[in-house]
Amino acid sequence: MSTTDSASAERVHVTRSRAKPGGTAAEADGTVPFKRARKPPWLKVPAPGGPNYRRLKATIGADNLHTVCEEANCPNVGECWERGTATFMILGDVCTRRCGFCNVQTGKPTWNDPLEPLRVANQVKRMGLRHAVVTSVDRDDLPDYGASAFVGVIRSIKMMAPDCKVEVLTPDFRGQEMPLAKVVHERPDVFNHNVETVPRLYPVARRGSQFLRSARVLRMAKEMGGPEVVTKSGLMVGLGESFEEMVETFGLLREHKVQVLTVGQYLRPTENHLPVVRYWHPDEFAALEQAAYDLGFESVAAGPLVRSSYHADQNLPEAVRAESLIA
Repeated sequence: MSTTDSASAERVHVTRSRAKPGGTAAEADGTVPFKRARKPPWLKVPAPGGPNYRRLKATIGADNLHTVCEEANCPNVGECWERGTATFMILGDVCTRRCGFCNVQTGKPTWNDPLEPLRVANQVKRMGLRHAVVTSVDRDDLPDYGASAFVGVIRSIKMMAPDCKVEVLTPDFRGQEMPLAKVVHERPDVFNHNVETVPRLYPVARRGSQFLRSARVLRMAKEMGGPEVVTKSGLMVGLGESFEEMVETFGLLREHKVQVLTVGQYLRPTENHLPVVRYWHPDEFAALEQAAYDLGFESVAAGPLVRSSYHADQNLPEAVRAESLIA
């Protein structure tokens, strides 16, 4: 291989093997087995493969970008990409944490591309997005935990696609105030940080994270951003939580000034991840949604296939959604 070919190869970031993803292979009594498990009919979705999906897959890949849609095996990837929407994942595809439910590879990150914010913004402009979602892996190896990359993406999108709303789905920045302040200072339209599960299950599902730390990040984001920044969080069901625990967690999020909430079903990525304790029925999601509205959330999306960024442009407070349609 020539020197030129070698340099070119080094610039291409390839997803690492998922031979040892996060989570555990152990199955507890009463959980849903991974192999040959028949999912409820309300969880079945068509396989992706439409023309817009194929076009976006090619253009995103050509720009050497990552999407959480692919990395997390999102069940809605076909629908969202056919609608021309996607959630961009910056700072590479290797995470420094090891959550038991997540399909993103854990390891020592090597990704560092100062031009990534411009490439993301260029893709947003080419896709003609009205609402772009930007997330990242946890980068506890970086001095500011990746905050500068979020700053660069927000600025770049506002410069290249000024009519596009920007939603950031950030890590917890280890609870540090300065990295968070850098991101909120750029005034993303939505600041999203998922608490993922009820506090009791954190030692099992979110090793390296703390529920109250995540809740404080959301409260500080609202206090820093004021009315210009909408706060949002999301949870999963299916890991062993009860209805009462979910509602109690909703209340804690409201106490920490969260305005928008998403709730979806956990789907086990591989047999090496946490098992599904049970699949919640759509009627139970409807009850969770009503309970959340009763607590004062401004917008709630709860359903088996709901994910944090699923129809993100629609799951906003009414005033913000109306403003987005007028823009």
